[in-house]
Amino acid sequence: MSRRKNLERTLALKRQNPDYKGFRGYDQEPTRPGDTPLEAIKCTVCGRMRNVPVGVAAEQRDGYVCETCRHEREAAAEGDGEPAPQE
Repeated sequence: MSRRKNLERTLALKRQNPDYKGFRGYDQEPTRPGDTPLEAIKCTVCGRMRNVPVGVAAEQRDGYVCETCRHEREAAAEGDGEPAPQE
């Protein structure tokens, strides 16, 4: 893309969204998994500490169930397999 076309594209994006700050690179993209702030929270079923996004931790602090326990419960409900014994 030529410099002129690139400038026109950037100006058009700024007209559509005045808060547009321009391209900052793929490393700074907020949708990347590594950029999510995490918080350690204890699973209510197995008792293990899990790193979960801060928003999930705030919503489910008292009743958080980790993905592993959730999948085991779903498998047991469907009858596909036996859940692993909990210690």
